[in-house]
Amino acid sequence: MSKIYLKEEHLLLQKMVRDFSNQELKPIAQEIDKKSQFPHESIKKISDLGLMGIPWPQEYGGGGMDNQSLVIAIEEMAKVCVSTAVTVMAHTSLGTGPFAAFGNESQKNFYLRKLSSGEMIGAFGLTEPNAGSDAGNTQTKAILDGDKYIVNGQKVFCTNAGYAGVIIFTAQIIENGKNKGIGALFVDAGTKGLKLGSPENKMGWKGSDTRSVYFDQMEISSDNILGAPDKGFKQFLKTLTGGRITIAALSLGICEAAYQAALNYSNERTAFGKKINEFQSIAFKLSDMATQIEAARHLVYHAAWLKDRDESIIKEAAMAKLFTSELAMKITTEAIQIHGGFGYIREYNVERFFRDSKILEIGEGTSEVQRIIIAREILKSLNY
Repeated sequence: MSKIYLKEEHLLLQKMVRDFSNQELKPIAQEIDKKSQFPHESIKKISDLGLMGIPWPQEYGGGGMDNQSLVIAIEEMAKVCVSTAVTVMAHTSLGTGPFAAFGNESQKNFYLRKLSSGEMIGAFGLTEPNAGSDAGNTQTKAILDGDKYIVNGQKVFCTNAGYAGVIIFTAQIIENGKNKGIGALFVDAGTKGLKLGSPENKMGWKGSDTRSVYFDQMEISSDNILGAPDKGFKQFLKTLTGGRITIAALSLGICEAAYQAALNYSNERTAFGKKINEFQSIAFKLSDMATQIEAARHLVYHAAWLKDRDESIIKEAAMAKLFTSELAMKITTEAIQIHGGFGYIREYNVERFFRDSKILEIGEGTSEVQRIIIAREILKSLNY
C-alpha cells in the first residue's frame, strides 16, 4: 500500500487491526453470515481494543486518532467480516459522530463517553418509508409540549437499532404550532413509546442488525436535541458526508479481499495443463482489478486526509463512495467469474463478498445521488 498518507502510528494500527481481524473475525465470519448472527463477542473485543471511538477526543473516552485511522480499521475488518465492519462503522460515524460534532457538554460527557468506549452502541435513524434519497421529506414529527417533545413516526433500515443504547433520529420540529424545520434528536433504549421492528432478512450484511424503528406518542426531554432545533437537516447532511468516507473504506476492504481470493485461486487452479492466471483472459482481469483498487485506495485516503484537515470533502467523499461501491460490485463479480462454478458456492467467500457489496451502491446515498452531488460541486467552479 502507498505510504503517501500514512504515518508510523497508522501502520502500527493497521497491523494490529489486521492481526485481530484474521485471528478473531475471520474464523467466525461465515458462521455469522450463515446464521444472521449479530457479532456480540467480536464487538466486545473491539471495544476492549479501543476501536469503537477511534476519531473522538480522548477527554470523552475516544481514541484521539484521526479519520485515516478510522478508515484503516474499517478497511481491515471488512476484508474478513463485513457484518462486523458495518456494525462498527455505523456506530462510529452515524451513531456517535453527531454527539461529537453537535452535542453540548452534558451530552458529550454522558453519551459520547459511553459510545466511544463501546459501553453503549449507537444507531442513527434517517430513512423513512417515503423518505429515502429525498430525506427532506421526513414525516416523523416532534411536537414541543412544555419541557418535552411528543414524537410520532417511523424510521426504516436503521443499523444497530436492536442493540443500541441510544438512537439518533431526524424529525420535523413543531413548536407553538410552527414548523421549525428538521431537527436531530435522540432517544434512550427502553423509552416508552419507542418500538423496534423485527430484524430485516437481508441479501447481505447478514450479521449486522437492521430494522424499523417506531415512535408512538414517545415522550423525550426537550434537552434530547442535538444542536439548534432548525439545524438538523444540515447536521445530518454533514454526518452523511463523513459517513461516505467510511463506507468507501468498507467497500475498499471488500474489493481487496475479493481480489486476493481470485488471485490466490487463479494461482492454484489449473486448466489445459497450466495455471489459469497464465491465460491472458484471466491475467487481464487481475490487472484491471489491481489497477482499479489502487485508484480506489487513493480516493478513499485522500478524502480522509482532507477531512482531518477540516477541508471541504463534499465532492471528494462522494467520489470515493461512488467509485469504491461500484467497484466492489465489479471486483466481486469478476472474482466469482475467475472461481467459475466454485465461486457460486456458499463455502467460498467470494459469494459472500458479492452479496455484501450490492447495498454499498444504495446505503448512505445511492450512486445516482453521488453523481448529482459531484456534478453540483464541479459545476460550481464555472462561477469563479
